[in-house]
Amino acid sequence: MTQDIVKLDEEYRTGDTQYRMIGGEAGCHRLANDFYDVMEKLPQARKILFMHPSDLTESREKLGLFLCDYLNGPPKYEEKYGPVRLGQSHGHLAITSADRDAWLLCMEKALEMKDVPQAFRDFMMKRFAVPAERVRNRP
Repeated sequence: MTQDIVKLDEEYRTGDTQYRMIGGEAGCHRLANDFYDVMEKLPQARKILFMHPSDLTESREKLGLFLCDYLNGPPKYEEKYGPVRLGQSHGHLAITSADRDAWLLCMEKALEMKDVPQAFRDFMMKRFAVPAERVRNRP
């Protein structure tokens, strides 16, 4: 069983597999929009929702472009906004472990809306734990 998981992880890390599995650039933007739709509805995400501007248009776009880069697609975020600097761009916010967990819950719910294998969702949640932890700056 563990060998199968490792094999899948390696398969998902090959080239632009993650980017293609999520649906390319359009799929990245759909995932970002689903993520923010979930954030607007989940009571557990209320605090992190209020860390964002009331108009989420730019937040949705930035996350969609970030996802293109992060899922091994073209560097769309970098082309428009420059290098990704998660810690620096979130440093003005007090982000706790609970906030990180709320962010991950929103991403998990957004991924559940995608027609991809559960193993891929699990893999992506492990990947998303990295940037989620990177922006956490409070216990």
